[in-house]
Amino acid sequence: MTENIRSLYGSQLGKAYALTRSPEADPFWAGCREGRLMLPRCSSCNRFHFYPRTFCPHCGSENIEWKQASGNGTVYTFAVVRQPIERAFAELVPYVIGIIELEEGVRMLSHITSIDPEKVACDMLVTVEFKPYSEKTVLPTFRPR
Repeated sequence: MTENIRSLYGSQLGKAYALTRSPEADPFWAGCREGRLMLPRCSSCNRFHFYPRTFCPHCGSENIEWKQASGNGTVYTFAVVRQPIERAFAELVPYVIGIIELEEGVRMLSHITSIDPEKVACDMLVTVEFKPYSEKTVLPTFRPR
């Protein structure tokens, strides 16, 4: 199945879905290509935030640095996708999309892999892994710990 997913994404994802061109997110995507989950952290209040932006949503500071996250978290909530909504993801059905609460305190929407969709549960411990779908597109996904 992995080969099907890679060929599917290689042929569809890069054409249908472009990664954000926001320069604030460049360190996040570079980290993904290197197999590291990078998160923005405010050096004024020392809090992480996600999605990447030029200011801290907690205190308003523009003193943002990038730190490598542990990659560990829990499933906050999830949905099992049973209908092919987009052609690029049709062969993945059923698949799980979830909001992952990372140990650093931020939540991230991602694909939950390596588990039967019926066995995914809220508060399940997960860890990040990186899936290369094309030369430039490497996405963080999460699997059970």
